[in-house]
Amino acid sequence: MSRDDTTQGQHVVNQDRPTGVSFQQLDDGSGIEIIDPIERHRYTLQIQSAATPRAESTDELEFPVDEAVSFTAESLTLPTVVPTYVRDADHQLLAKAEHNANVDLPNGRYSIEISAPIKIYLRVTSPVKVSADLERTSIKFKSPTQVVLGARSRHDHPAGTISTTDDPEDMMSAVSMLGSALKSTNPERSYPTLRGHPPLIERGDSLSIPNTLSTPETGVRIELPPEYRYIYPAAPLAYYLGAVLVPSDEPRLITGTGLVHPLDSGERAYEDEIERLLKQVFFLDCITRTEGLYKTDLHERAAVEDSLGWDPATIYEQSLAEQLDAYLSVPFEAIEPHIPTWKLESRIDPTPSSIEALPFLVNDLAVVRTPDIQSTSHSESLQAVANDFLRDETFTRSMDKSPNSGDKSLQAPEIEKLEAQFNEGMVDRASDASIKAYRNRLDRSPTDGNIDISVIINDPQMAEEVDVVNEVYGSRSNLPFDVTVHKELTSNQLAVLLGADLDFLHYIGHVDEEGVQCTDTKLDLQTVESIGVDAFFLNACQSYNQGMALIDEGAIGGVVTFNEIPNRSAVRLGGTMARLLNRGFPLRSGLEIARDETHLGNQYVVIGDGTFSIAQAESGTNVLCVVEEQVDCFEVTLKTYPTDQKGIGSEVVPFLGNNDQYYLNSSEQMVFSLSRDDLIDFLRLEDVPVLIDEELRWSSEIVANEL
Repeated sequence: MSRDDTTQGQHVVNQDRPTGVSFQQLDDGSGIEIIDPIERHRYTLQIQSAATPRAESTDELEFPVDEAVSFTAESLTLPTVVPTYVRDADHQLLAKAEHNANVDLPNGRYSIEISAPIKIYLRVTSPVKVSADLERTSIKFKSPTQVVLGARSRHDHPAGTISTTDDPEDMMSAVSMLGSALKSTNPERSYPTLRGHPPLIERGDSLSIPNTLSTPETGVRIELPPEYRYIYPAAPLAYYLGAVLVPSDEPRLITGTGLVHPLDSGERAYEDEIERLLKQVFFLDCITRTEGLYKTDLHERAAVEDSLGWDPATIYEQSLAEQLDAYLSVPFEAIEPHIPTWKLESRIDPTPSSIEALPFLVNDLAVVRTPDIQSTSHSESLQAVANDFLRDETFTRSMDKSPNSGDKSLQAPEIEKLEAQFNEGMVDRASDASIKAYRNRLDRSPTDGNIDISVIINDPQMAEEVDVVNEVYGSRSNLPFDVTVHKELTSNQLAVLLGADLDFLHYIGHVDEEGVQCTDTKLDLQTVESIGVDAFFLNACQSYNQGMALIDEGAIGGVVTFNEIPNRSAVRLGGTMARLLNRGFPLRSGLEIARDETHLGNQYVVIGDGTFSIAQAESGTNVLCVVEEQVDCFEVTLKTYPTDQKGIGSEVVPFLGNNDQYYLNSSEQMVFSLSRDDLIDFLRLEDVPVLIDEELRWSSEIVANEL
C-alpha cells in the first residue's frame, strides 16, 4: 500500500471548482440575495437601513463560511420560518427560534445561525430580538448595528480519490477510509451536515490512499471474511462508526471496551444484522444528541426514553465505543416503530466494479445489499396489467401502432420502495450509468443565472400535457425560472437543444429502440456528442435506453419508462411529476408519489442520481399530507421526504394545532388530530400535495367547504 499527496486516475476531484456562495444586493437596495451557484439555491434577506455590503474576511465569523460581507442594519427579515440559533461569545446556545418565537436578549456579542437552504451566519454586538409568526422570521437590533453576514453552501465534495486493486483485502482498506469524511464522532454525526461526502474509490493497479485522508480514532473495528458479499453491505456502517474493516473468518463488530457483537449469528442473516445495527446506532445517536449542541424536544426521545435503561445525558459524554455498549443493550423491538423510514436501499452485485458506487451510496447512508435471484412472475403480471390498459386505449406514446406492440417492452423490476439498482442484466448498465451520474453531479457547472427548463412536444396530439406542465413549471414567484416550450423539432434542432446548458428537460412525444421521434427522422441519443442537460423526464414509451444515453454523456438523473404508456396515463403522471418537481421534490421521492396516480406507475423509474432536484423546497423539507375525516376531527398524517437540504437525521417541526415537538425527518409518527379551522390554517402555510380519500390534491386549491 502506498500513500501519496495526489489522487490517482481519471476521476480526480477538482478542488479549484467554484463551489462557494455569492451575495447580490437587490436592485432597489432593500436587501441581499444569497446565491448558491452549484445547488441552484437562493435566499433573500430583507434589510432595513442597509448600506452597500462590503466584503469581509471569513475569519470574522466563528463558523466555517464560503464568503462574508458586512453592512449596517436595524433589522433583517427572512422570507420563511427556519430554525434560528443564537449563541453567546463562548459559543453557548442561548435560544432557538422557530414559528411563533419571541426571543429578547440584552446587549452583547452574538452569533446567529440561520438554517436556511443555504447555511447563514450573522455576528452582531447589540441587544437582539428574534420573533416569528407562521410565515416569516424577524431579527431586530436596538439601533443601526454593524452586521457581519457569512454563508456556506450545503454542497459537499469528496476530499480525494482512493485507488484500490480488486483484491478484497485492499478493498477493505479502501472502505475503512470512508469514515475520514466524518466531521464529528459525537452523536451529532447523525445530522447530515456533519457527515461529509466520503472520498471516491476507483479501481487501479495498486492500493493508493492520499496522505490528506485520515480516519478518526473510534476504537471500533468490523471483522469480516475478505469477500465482496461481506464488504459491500458493511460500508455504510463502517463509514458511520469510523470503523476499520479487518479480515477474519467470521463477521463481528468489536470495540475497544471489549464489546464483541456477532454479525452472522444464525438468528438473522448477515445483511439483515448489518442493516439493523446501522439503524439502531443511528437512531439512538439522534436521541442522545438532544443533550449536545442542539437541545431539542424530540418526539422520538419522549416515545422511547423509558425503554432505554440509561440516561442520554450520561451517554452523551462517553466515548463512541462506550456509547455502542449502551445502544446495543436496548432491545431493537422497543425502538423499531420509531426509527425513521430509510428511503434508499441499494442492491449491488458482489463484483469488483461495484466498489466505485460505494462512496455515493454511503453518502446517502443507504442500506446496501447484494441481490437475490428473483422470480419473473411479478414482471409477467405487470406486463399483463399493461396490456389490459393498452387494449382499453388505442393512443399510446409508442411509434409502433400494432395492437401487440407492448410485447416488446423491457421488463420492469418489482419496486416496493425506490431503490438504486446495481444488478446484472438490463440494470447492469444502470449500475454504470448511476456511478457516472453521481460523478456528473460532482462536476456540475456553477451558475448564478435562472433555472432553465425546456419542454419539448413533438406530437400535437399530446398538447394537453404541455398545457399542464407549462402552467406549473416556474409558477413559484420567489424563484427565477426560464421555461421555454419547443414544438415539432427536427433531429438537428433537438441535438442542439440537448447540448445547451439546461437544468431540466421535459420531453413529450414518441420514443422506441431506434431513438426519439422528430419531425424529419428519429434521433438516437447515443449519437449526440454533447449533452448539457442536468436532469430530464422522457415521458414516452420505452424511453429507458434513450435516457441512459443522456446519463452516459453527462446528465445527472432522469425519469424514464420501461413499457408502452397510454397517453391519458402519461398526461396524468407527467402533470403530477412536474408539480412535485416544481415544489422542490427530488426525482426519487417525486416519482414515489406520482406513480400512484396511474395503474401503470411502476412502468416509470428513476435512473442516475435520484436525489437531484430542480428547485429548493420552500420550507427545506418535502411533505405529503394525508387527511382522513373522523367523527369530530380530522386525522392528519405528515409524510416527509429527505432532501439535500434536509437529509436523513434532520429534524422537522410540524406546526399543527398546539404541537411544538421536533420529529426526525421521514418519521412515521407524525399523526395529529385537528379541527377544521386548524387544518385549513396549516394548509395555507405552503402549497403541498394532500391525499384526501385517496385522491391527490394540492393545499392551495382546497377550500374549507370541501372538508
